[in-house]
Amino acid sequence: MLHRRSDPLQMTAAVPAPVATPHVGRPRIAIIQGFVGSMLMLFGSFGVGWLSLASRELRQLEPIIWLRFEPAGAVLSVVLLALGGMLLVRSWLRLGQRLAGWGPESRPIILKATLAWGAPMCFALPLFSRDVFAYIAQGQVMVAGLNPYEDGYSQISNYLQIGADDLWAQSPTPYGPIFLWFEELVVRATGGQPDFSILLFRLLALIGVALCIYYVPRLAEVHGINPNRALWLTVANPLFLTNFIASVHNDSLMLGLALAGLYAAARGRHVTGILLITLSIGIKPITLIVLPFIGLMWAGRGASWPRKFLYWGMTAGLSLGILWLLGWLNGFGFGWVGALSTPGSVWIWYAPVGFLGMVFALTGDALGFDGWSWADVVHKVGTVVSLILVAWFVFRGDHSRLVRRLALALAAVVLLAPMIQAWYVVWLIPLFAVTGIRDDWQVKVLYFVVSFFMIYAISDQLDIFPYIELSLHTARQIAAAVGVAFASYLVFLDPRTKTLFRGAPQAAELSVSR
Repeated sequence: MLHRRSDPLQMTAAVPAPVATPHVGRPRIAIIQGFVGSMLMLFGSFGVGWLSLASRELRQLEPIIWLRFEPAGAVLSVVLLALGGMLLVRSWLRLGQRLAGWGPESRPIILKATLAWGAPMCFALPLFSRDVFAYIAQGQVMVAGLNPYEDGYSQISNYLQIGADDLWAQSPTPYGPIFLWFEELVVRATGGQPDFSILLFRLLALIGVALCIYYVPRLAEVHGINPNRALWLTVANPLFLTNFIASVHNDSLMLGLALAGLYAAARGRHVTGILLITLSIGIKPITLIVLPFIGLMWAGRGASWPRKFLYWGMTAGLSLGILWLLGWLNGFGFGWVGALSTPGSVWIWYAPVGFLGMVFALTGDALGFDGWSWADVVHKVGTVVSLILVAWFVFRGDHSRLVRRLALALAAVVLLAPMIQAWYVVWLIPLFAVTGIRDDWQVKVLYFVVSFFMIYAISDQLDIFPYIELSLHTARQIAAAVGVAFASYLVFLDPRTKTLFRGAPQAAELSVSR
């Protein structure tokens, strides 16, 4: 007879007793500065945030007309957006410095900062991504009775009016069945009107943010990690806020459900954990990678290999059975499996595999060969290596480090892909934060990553009206110049933040001065 092991995930580190320590350096100052930065991003979004052609009411407002259709207004919007984004980065860094000991008194301060910095973004035009418009278009595909895993939103009349990126117009949706229902529900509720649809999708994103706020400190406590520092590293993080609120990515809901599932499984509620992870997969299937680690939690510490395989099978059977039922209900089956490669069909220069593929492509072309076929091989090799690493972290490692092994496995998938988006990085931050980011080179890497992706975001996705005397290229150069200048100030000149990037550990730098 099979006996169920329900022992929770045991960690080797004990949860340290919180120590009440005085605030260092008036954290309210950092919160106010971050609020100002977020407000600047809000105002900047009115000029260079993404605005659908179907948003006629907003386009007729006099301030919007000046900001979007006059060169001076567009330049002002670019500068405001860039300054606001980088000021938010500085405020996040300074908040971490202004809190000493990460005792229980720091929790409400971090939550106030998250609220103050995230609230203005709730009213901003979509920034740094047009994915939310793709959600609307895909919802119209669902309403039209088409199969979004076979029919791109190019099948919808006047889809360009919606604002979705034409790059993906003929591609199958990479989202799971649950999010397809959300897309259909939103479009039916709003009639496809972009502005109201964006508000509803942003509400879904905020639910994901709330789940992260709730479960990040709890997962950290399971691992013996200070929950308040983990909360600061994750949810007050500018990348988290901008990608999940300003950009309205459904990754917020995906990640929140995944963290909830991990916590449930770590506390011994394995079936509940599998159900929550399956819901996460139903948003974006990338969280399939979590299932084998949940199976190991269910099998328990010291499980034999036959027992591990048995519980892997039970985990997969339960999750895939639910997904089969969902596919049967919507009539699309497992169509999302074939759509998983949609985001991987492009590459970007800062991704290591993407850069290496570009080098091979240029070399091949220079030698008279089809260089981009060489690049495709490089991309496939990167995928294979990432899968090998995932298998390694699944099969090897200590039971007490299962979530850390998951973080490393997901990091392998992200870092060895030809395309790395900022929100892919945000998937990783909470998993590493709840299992421990040391206050040395590890947290410095995070500081640089956050700064880099913020600079890239504010200088890449800008909605510049093509018929004004300001080219998109020039606007991007202005934003990049502001971002790089501000980042250089933070790294080399700012007496309060430069030590974070290249000096002593943060705990030694708790300056009270502004």
